Order: sequence, then C-alpha cells, then structure tokens
Amino acid sequence: MPDRPVVRLAEYQSVPLTRDRLTPRDVDRLHALQAHDCVTLSADHSGWRLKAESTVGVLVLDRLRLVIEPKFAIAGDRLMSWLDYALDAPRPLWSPTRRWATRPDGYAELVATALLEQCEHLVRDGLRRDYIRRETVEPVLRGRFDVAAQAVRRYGQLDRLHVRAFDRESDIWDNRVLGTALRAALRLTTHSGLARDLHGVAEFFPPATSPAAALHALDRIRYTRLNARYRAAHTWARLILRGGGVSDLLTDRGTAADGLLLRMPALWEAVVRRLAVEAAARHGGRVLPSGGGAGITVRGDLGNTSAFRPDVLLELPGRSGSTRSPLPVDAKYKRYDRHSVSAADVHQLLTYAAGYSAYAPASAVIVHPQPGGRAHRLLEINGPRGMLSTLHVIGIDTATHPEQAVAWVGNTLL
Repeated sequence: MPDRPVVRLAEYQSVPLTRDRLTPRDVDRLHALQAHDCVTLSADHSGWRLKAESTVGVLVLDRLRLVIEPKFAIAGDRLMSWLDYALDAPRPLWSPTRRWATRPDGYAELVATALLEQCEHLVRDGLRRDYIRRETVEPVLRGRFDVAAQAVRRYGQLDRLHVRAFDRESDIWDNRVLGTALRAALRLTTHSGLARDLHGVAEFFPPATSPAAALHALDRIRYTRLNARYRAAHTWARLILRGGGVSDLLTDRGTAADGLLLRMPALWEAVVRRLAVEAAARHGGRVLPSGGGAGITVRGDLGNTSAFRPDVLLELPGRSGSTRSPLPVDAKYKRYDRHSVSAADVHQLLTYAAGYSAYAPASAVIVHPQPGGRAHRLLEINGPRGMLSTLHVIGIDTATHPEQAVAWVGNTLL
C-alpha cells in the first residue's frame, strides 16, 4: 500500500511544488509526459509549478502521489459505461456486491475494478489451457526422446531421459498478460479491499512478465471461439499496461512512473464518433471519408501541407428520401452549456460546412458534454449576402446511458 502524500488538482489547474518533492527521475518522467501534452512542469522561484492539462487519473511518483480529477463530475458507474462505450468493449460484468463508486483515486481504481471483475469471472469458469512444448529430464520416457541432448548432456546414460513433451497448461499469453496487468493495478490503488482482491485473484494467473512484453503479446492475440471470453479482460488490461487512454494515449516512451492517465478530449471524441455513427445508421445514413483526397487541405504555405478534418462526416437522408449534403460533426470537450461557442470553433465549423456542403446555407454540428441535462441550440452565421451556415450545438447528458444519447442525437439531427 503506498504511503506517499497525495497532491490533488483538477484539469487545467496548477499547484506549486517545492524542489525537494520531485526527484530527478520524477522530473524526467513529468517532462516525458509533457511531450504528450499531459502535464506542464516549469521551474519558478519556489521550486516547480505543475499544471494539469486535459488529462485525469493518478500518477505515482517517488515522493508523492498525483491525482488529477475531471472537471465534469460523473458518477463512477456512469463514467465506466461511457469509457466502455468509447472503447467498444464487451460490457463489464457488474457485481451486485461491489459498489462502482468513484474512490479517492477515481478513474484509476475504477479501471482496476473492471479488470478485477473480468478476471474473477475467468477464474470461476476456469482459465484457458493450451498445449505447450517443454524440454525436461524425466526418470521414464514421456513424449519424444531427445537423442541429441541425451548423447551430449548425459553421454548416453539412461538413468535420466531428456524428452520433449506437450502439456496442457495455463501458462499461455492469454493468461500471462492478465497476471501482469493485475500486478500493475496493485500499484495504482490505495483502497485496501480492492488491493486485497487484486492480490488474491493474481495468484491464479501465471507469473508477471514485463509490461512491454505483455503489450506486444496483446497486439498479437487473435480471438477465436476458444478465447473470445478473454476480450473484455484484455481490453482493461491493455488500458492498465499502457497507462491509460482510449487509443494508446500514454505510451512507455521513457516514462517509468506507475500511473493511469486518460486524456479526456480523446475519450469524448471516441464517444461522439460512435454516437454519430450509430445515430446515422438507425436512420438510414452512413459515414463518409473525410481524409485524403476527400479532405480539406491547405497547400502553398511554408512547411508541409495542412488539413482540416472533422471527427465524423455523415451522409443523412432528406425528408423526401433524397440525400442531404454531408454533415460534419465535431466533438468539443468544453463547457458550452455555460459559455458561448468560441470564435475559433465557429471558424473551424464554418470551414467544414463550406468545404463539404454543395448547397447554401451549409450545416455543421458541435457535440459537447453537459452533466445533468441535454440541450440543443441552433446558431446562424450570416454574411453581407445572407446566411452562410447553421451550426447545431448539441449537449449530451453525461448522466444518461450512451444508448439514450444515440436516440436523442438521431432525432435531433433529423
């Protein structure tokens, strides 16, 4: 159980740290995370100033435990449902005896609990076993006799036999990566009950390997009917071992700190992409490519060619059965339930609308999180010659289940 003092801050907040609270190794770790835009560490007259970006979770350093809390207050069970939805993972097995509440370490302990639930289920059903080739020395012949090893190592003596045999064992990569993730999750939690349960179930899995080897194995695993039940557990294991994220947001590129960090804008973009795709499909629409030759590009400037690309580009049916102009949809992890849409976002969506629409006025959509309610407002962008575009600003209630949000988004857009 870690006994380091806890430093708490919210997204985009900063805290001062005296110079003795960070070791040189901590400074290297934080600078590596700064390269990923997760935190910002700068020196000042009193020591250091640490600023959180749009990243939440827990980071265990040598002399302190850093906990970054989200600016949106979301209940633990609802946060897990949205994270599960963004990952497009099989639904976690909710235990009626375990409360899915946000504990002091918030997101990190919730992911560890999800991994624990899936691993407990696998243990109850029996871990998968497969045939593994072993080269052993036995008193009797078992499997295939290794003539070369017998001649070279025992000089032809037959009191002990070198054999090659295949045994059905649970020490396979399907299980080994989970053993590694369970032991990694132990370092993240401060809750005694959760730590005890993680330690208990880890005893059923093979010894841990290195996180890098486990991640490499996870990338190579292919699912069949034999190991399909492992998919959910592997999803949460990958999240633990990569240090958080929906799409490899924090890699082990020089960072050795124990942590689980989630970049919230990337999570929200993944949620909105799936929401938009499912909402369009329910009404006969489809997703259009928005990159490559179909994208909006800028050429002729200094440096490389730049591009404008919305998070999702939808093609929706018209009211009379005709096809409407492509509709760009962009996710914004901002409090647009409290503030007006920024000029930069209006300019960005106006570019999308003008670039993809064949008719005027063009339309585009912003989808933002809105705890405790849902909302839809329509902005009109006018020029000297009339209306240029309409901008739908849709607030999704983060306290609801994603399936409810899908139905509402579809009805709103149509």
